Amino acid sequence: MDIALREAEIAYDRGEVPVGAVVVHRVGGGKFLFPFRAALKAAALHRKNHYNAVWAIMANRAGFAALFFKLFHPRILFILTLQEGDPIPNIMRKVGILYPFFRMIFTHARTVTAISTYLAEWAKKMGAKRVEIIPNGVDVKNFQFSIFNFQKEKFRKKLGYEERDKIIITTSRLVEKNGVGDLIAAMRYLPAHFKLLIIGSGPLLKNYQLLTTNYQLDDRVQFVGEVPHSEIPQYLWSSDIFCRPSLSEGMGNSFIEAMAAGLPVIATPVGGIPDFLKEKETGLFCRVNDPKSIADAVLLLDEQPALREAIIAGARRMVAARYDWALIAEKMRKVFSVV
Repeated sequence: MDIALREAEIAYDRGEVPVGAVVVHRVGGGKFLFPFRAALKAAALHRKNHYNAVWAIMANRAGFAALFFKLFHPRILFILTLQEGDPIPNIMRKVGILYPFFRMIFTHARTVTAISTYLAEWAKKMGAKRVEIIPNGVDVKNFQFSIFNFQKEKFRKKLGYEERDKIIITTSRLVEKNGVGDLIAAMRYLPAHFKLLIIGSGPLLKNYQLLTTNYQLDDRVQFVGEVPHSEIPQYLWSSDIFCRPSLSEGMGNSFIEAMAAGLPVIATPVGGIPDFLKEKETGLFCRVNDPKSIADAVLLLDEQPALREAIIAGARRMVAARYDWALIAEKMRKVFSVV
């Protein structure tokens, strides 16, 4: 057996998984034990590799693990990145009596980066000393339709759509917070040539399939399931409108990807979404838990092509100027440059 291959297999058996330039060390033990096991694992790795910083992505379990490590290694810099998508009141209810320790995650971090203004304000309320807003990004060139030899009509036909069909697409994990049930319900208020394409999976899949059947929409709603991220652009290019009527959202990369792909976006004004969606400039807002409001926004885009094109152009400019991964990487490099 090739020596390099054998070493890779041994590393995998130890829970070490290389992902590009990053080595992922998998820690078992379930959700409750994760913060303790992860902190112990970090300490063991630190003895071997002598790290300069510990970085936690999301405040909950990873944050506790980083905090425990920081308390025993006070000279190590602690950086926290907030990516939370659940409503903050829900997060705080889960924290419960652990609140004093949870707050220490924020107060002990040298820098807190947040993917939206919404999460940055939360960090400040939790006592964070230094907060920077650094959103997630998108590899813009991968979503530019013009540089690919993509046959849109052929792909639409493969999906079972006719030329006159108008396709509303969502790329969403099928959980309550993403509002997919409201999007399905909105189809009742739209003409029959409007179709819904749902990319993603999750625990509510069967519920949404049943809802679709109950609304007699089986011929208009298609569940594709999970697809590789590299294939998402072709589904976006084949569609006409992107919509995700979220109940809560830390930021939402799917919106940015849809904008980069040239789709007009409909979303709710919750969480971090207002950072990038400006009404009739880079998208349209609908109301939370309001299927009729979703349908009204869809029809507005359909009936006003000039508005649609203006929104698409404005969103593309905004994404290129603020959300390209090269720009985001440079901002994170500055955060780590103090290490």
